Amino acid sequence: MNGLDAEEVLLPDLDDLEIANIEIGGDTVTVSACARAPEALCPACGARSRRVHSRYERRLADSAIGGRRVIVKLQVRRFRCPTTSCPRATFVEQVAGLTFRHGRRSLRLHTILQTVALMLAGRAGARLSDVLSSKVSRSTLLRLVRAMPDPQTTTPRVLGVDDFALRKGHVYGTVLINIETRRPVDLLPDREAATLARWLTEHPGVEVICRDRAIGYAEGARLGAPDAVQVADRWHLFHNLTEAVERCVTRHSTQLREPAHIPTPEESAAALAELEKITATAKADRGAHRYADRTRDRHDAVHALLDQGLSRWEISRRLGLARGTVRRFARAAAPEELVAGKWQGRASVLDDYKPYLHQRWQEGCTTAKTLFDEIKAAGYTGGLTVLRDYLRPLRSGAQPQDRSTRPPSVRDVTSWITRHPDSLTPDKTLKLKGILARCPNSIPPLTTSGPSPR
Repeated sequence: MNGLDAEEVLLPDLDDLEIANIEIGGDTVTVSACARAPEALCPACGARSRRVHSRYERRLADSAIGGRRVIVKLQVRRFRCPTTSCPRATFVEQVAGLTFRHGRRSLRLHTILQTVALMLAGRAGARLSDVLSSKVSRSTLLRLVRAMPDPQTTTPRVLGVDDFALRKGHVYGTVLINIETRRPVDLLPDREAATLARWLTEHPGVEVICRDRAIGYAEGARLGAPDAVQVADRWHLFHNLTEAVERCVTRHSTQLREPAHIPTPEESAAALAELEKITATAKADRGAHRYADRTRDRHDAVHALLDQGLSRWEISRRLGLARGTVRRFARAAAPEELVAGKWQGRASVLDDYKPYLHQRWQEGCTTAKTLFDEIKAAGYTGGLTVLRDYLRPLRSGAQPQDRSTRPPSVRDVTSWITRHPDSLTPDKTLKLKGILARCPNSIPPLTTSGPSPR
């Protein structure tokens, strides 16, 4: 392969140039060249011109060769426009495939960096550009992305509508998704019905609108696309179903624990001796936390005063509770509805390490700091206070609590009901059958609230 062929292979963008010199110095390849074309086209009016006004040198960064940066020193000419009515008196020639207006990189390198920026964005893209011997900053890559035109989008046939938080609890917007391609279509500044209706009016052709059960979206879809079919999306349907199941299970949370063994008459005498111990255990099981006990006491007090005919305002004054709190207690038929999901046998960060802690405790190691260092080395991510709270009953002589003997929580039972039966273990299947057997007629048909989609 001769030198000319090598230049054509390594520098394909320079075919239309006259290369004067190629210099290799350190990690840089410098190419000196000038344009060959005898004339140039005016970018404003398209007229051809051969009248050269002046010349100057442009320095362009090109894609690397052999791990070396490439710098093109290009002699360009400024031409005079022959059209007297043209707003541009002079213009600079551009080399097709190599230069573009105000560009400090070749068109090939510019395209490569745009691709890197779209795939990796800022910091990661900057690290990759350094590997490609075309180092640029993360800000440069982000500017390349911002300068690109928005991709052309067509009105989707199946449109997904949902909200998202700009500031959670305060400011929300609406995201529109093409359900068939799973790509975003547009963002709306709020979640008002008028905004969605206006967008649908400006983009006709939507046949199916997949949305959540919000009234605003239902009204906006009806006004903006009256002929479109509205359907509730699968996530919100399952979410509403799960909430309904959880409320139902909460109302019967007292049935989650397996019934205790009923003693025979022969065992009555021995059972009387253990009555005090069983009462204390039942009280501990009833509410292992002060929150549950306080909630039940307040619920009983509020309903007792309601039975006496007192108003909620008077109950609030007597009990020293906020009227919203009294309203919430008055609406709850049972105190279990108010403690749903709060400390009901949830998993602990210590569960995986409790067998080891029990073994070390039996071996005589009772120092919390020593045990903490041992389980920390094994991957424990909790704090020392959690471990000390767990060890405190053991120091008073209590037996280690076995999690497998605890009753399932409301969330556990909700998960068992809403999951496919084939995904449950045999033990969970038996527990669920036992719970359903203890309350066979107490679970009503599951319904969800909110406006029904068409």
